[in-house]
This record gives sequence, C-alpha cells and structure tokens, in this order.
Amino acid sequence: MNELVPGGNLPLPGGALTLEVPGPFDVSALVTDDSGTVRGDGDFVFYNQPAAPGARLSGQTLTVDPNALRAGASRVTVVVSPAEPGTPLGRLPAPTLRVTGPGGRLLARFTPSRPQRETVLLLAEIYRRGTTWKLRALGQGYADGLAGIARDFGVEVAEDTDTGPAHGSALSSLSLGAGARSGGTHGLPSAYRPDGTGGSADGPGGGPLADGFLALVNSARTAVGAPAVVLDRRLTAAARAHAADMAARGRLGSEGADGLSVHQRVTAAGYAYLTVGEHLVSGPRDAAEFVEYCLSGERTQRTVRDPAFTGTGVACVPDSRSGTLYWTALWASPLTPGALARTAAEVLALTNAERRAAGLPPLAEDPPLTRAAQAHSADMVARAFYSHTSPDGSEPWHRAAAAGSARRTIGENIACGQRSAAEVVQGWMDSPGHRANILKPAFTHLGVGFAGGGPAGTYWTQLFGA
Repeated sequence: MNELVPGGNLPLPGGALTLEVPGPFDVSALVTDDSGTVRGDGDFVFYNQPAAPGARLSGQTLTVDPNALRAGASRVTVVVSPAEPGTPLGRLPAPTLRVTGPGGRLLARFTPSRPQRETVLLLAEIYRRGTTWKLRALGQGYADGLAGIARDFGVEVAEDTDTGPAHGSALSSLSLGAGARSGGTHGLPSAYRPDGTGGSADGPGGGPLADGFLALVNSARTAVGAPAVVLDRRLTAAARAHAADMAARGRLGSEGADGLSVHQRVTAAGYAYLTVGEHLVSGPRDAAEFVEYCLSGERTQRTVRDPAFTGTGVACVPDSRSGTLYWTALWASPLTPGALARTAAEVLALTNAERRAAGLPPLAEDPPLTRAAQAHSADMVARAFYSHTSPDGSEPWHRAAAAGSARRTIGENIACGQRSAAEVVQGWMDSPGHRANILKPAFTHLGVGFAGGGPAGTYWTQLFGA
C-alpha cells in the first residue's frame, strides 16, 4: 500500500478501482479528455447523476473502470466536498482517500494538507500515460463549491442567485507538495498586463510587475522579521514557463501539458534548491491583487513569509481566449554543500533522538552510505521515479556496495514531498515499516541523501548499515 503525497503517483493494475472517502463528505468525479474539459454534462458524476460510462457513484464510494470509460476519455478527476453544502472544509476532519483494486487489495491512501476556507477539493486523478493508467494525488482546493469546479471543467451550470464576491469572480486555491501554498481568483477582468510585455518579469529591474511584487512581499516579510527575498532570473524563467502553460490550457495545474511539474521547471532552469514553494493563481489584475490574495489565508501567507526562502521569481501570462491572467510565483533557497550537510545532519540527529527514546544506541554517520543515499535521491529526481529499485534494477545493497560500503546488512527508507528534516523523520516514524528500520537494534550506521526536483519536489533517502 502506498501513502501518497501531493503530486505523488503510481501505476494502476488492470480492472475496476474503488475509491472511498469516509466521513461527512460527498464524492464526485469529472471525466475528461487530454484538453482537461468534459465532452458534455454527462461527464460530471455526482449525487444527482451517479453514473457515466466506466464510473459509478454509490454513496461515498466511486467505482472507476478505466477501460470502460467513454471513447476519448483519458482522465477521471475525483472531487470531495462537505455533505453539508457551503461548509468550509477547515471545519471538518481532513478527508482521506482510500483506493482499492481488484480483489479488494488496498493500493493507496492519500490525506492532503488540511484545507481551511475551501469548500471543495480536487483530491486525485486517474489518468492515462501512454498505455498505462496511473493515479496522482492532487489536493487542489476551491472556495466556491462544485459549481466553480464544474465550470472550470466545461460543465454548464445555471444558478438562480449570485453567491460569489461582488465582482462576480469565484475564489479558488491550489495546494501542492514540497511547501507549495497557493490560491487564486477566477473570472476577473484581465486584459490589463501589469508589465506591458505579456506579463512576465525577467529578474532585477524586470519592470513594474517585478518591482511591485517584490516591494509588496518584502514589506510583508519585514513585518514578521523574515529577511527580504531577491528576484532570481532562473526562478523567473521557470515561473514564466509554467504560467504560459497554464494560460495555454486555461486551467491551473502543478503539471504542464508537457508532463513537467513546476518543480522540474525550477531545476531545468538551473536552480538546485533545498526548499521550494509556489503560488499558482488565476484572475488577479495586477501584482497588488495577486499578493493580497496570497496573504489572505493562513497557508498561503506562510509561504510568502517563510524565512527559509531567499529567492523568488514571478510571472503572469494571459489566456488568449478569455484574457484571464495566470500567475506563478516561485520561492526557493539554494542547495549549497553546506545546506545539504546541515540537512543530512539534522535527519541523523532526529533519527538518533528517536532511537534514544527507545533505549537504543545512536547511529554513526557513514560516508559510503551517505554517497549511496545521495546518489539515489539525485537519481530519483533525474529519472523521475520513486522506488527502492532503480530503473536499471539495482537495489539498496547494490548501491551501497558500489559506493564502497562493506556493511553486511543494509536497510533503506525513502520519502518524497516533505519540506524539512523534521517532517520527513516524523513521516517515517508514523509508518510501521519505516519506523522498524529507524529502531532496528542491529543497525549501527546511517547515510542520508536529499535532492530537490522531480514531480514530487523533494526526495529523501536513509540508508542504514550494520
């Protein structure tokens, strides 16, 4: 069984899948093609329309058979909303998605970061990549209920009353992995281009958009004692590429039509990061509206004010069909040798604290195991996979030996998407199998690896030896 993080994905077996979200929630689904839009209202599966080809809803249980979907369908997006309409999800327990395959085998579980004022979440999607069907964890939230999501996916929704803000827009937010916090507004007048050149900023001196954005965010950071950030050309280039992709598709998303995640765009631009965050937003007409929205929620403002970030990049690109501006702001701190060493040392210290609490001796740092662990984290980023087994078939003990380790017993923990050493060690301790490695009395040495990038944003490796 896989515990997924936002952006995490896994290949699916053949046959029908069962998706459940226990608790005070309603489950819905949208069947789309590669464009991300429905073909008709019949592609929206919810309590008043519980069936479509290949998808059937019964209470809180959604059954999906990818091979029985209508012709041209390549994606099923799973949506969860409160059973009591209009209730903010922040007032309810965090929803947990359980996915089982043929025979009732539990394939995956996903619990997103707890929403706040959002009233609906895009929880996960089943999508086709080549001839393979996969499951991807999302966690994208909206504040205007099912009607807002339905409209974004192309479903025509008629309403008797206007329940949106005074200007008629619908608020939405997108929560991502690896420290991502974001939010946005849809439907605002967007013909205005803040920098007069199509909406992108090229770094220091990059025009009104860059100057206005930087002044506003640094004012917000100064107010809480966080150091100022500076514009970085690489982050700006990555932001521009991602904003342009979203504008071309007319929808927010952490992964582009080219299959690249926003984190992969950052590393492709030449920025190796220790930590990264992003805001993906549609609608604001200028930098002031954009920053105002980013500061409007607890989670979104946390990224703006995070003292760990030292660099930023921002871009906005208009949708040529509607004029709506699509924004991407990226925040990061660089991965230097010193920062990597400090992070690995923190993971080791936290691991040893858990062992001491269990009455076990501490693990010693081991250079060969460290080289092997670091190489595996970097390989998972470079080749966009997440597994103990590398694409070439090598296992942890093979990698340890290749790095020069003479340890006779080897164990490995991996993780992806966590923002910090504390978060990743806590995650391992919350998982019985990973906890067993950390607290195995026979282990005497440890190597730690970390790399930023890939679909999930961060990749961690612990390699144990005895």
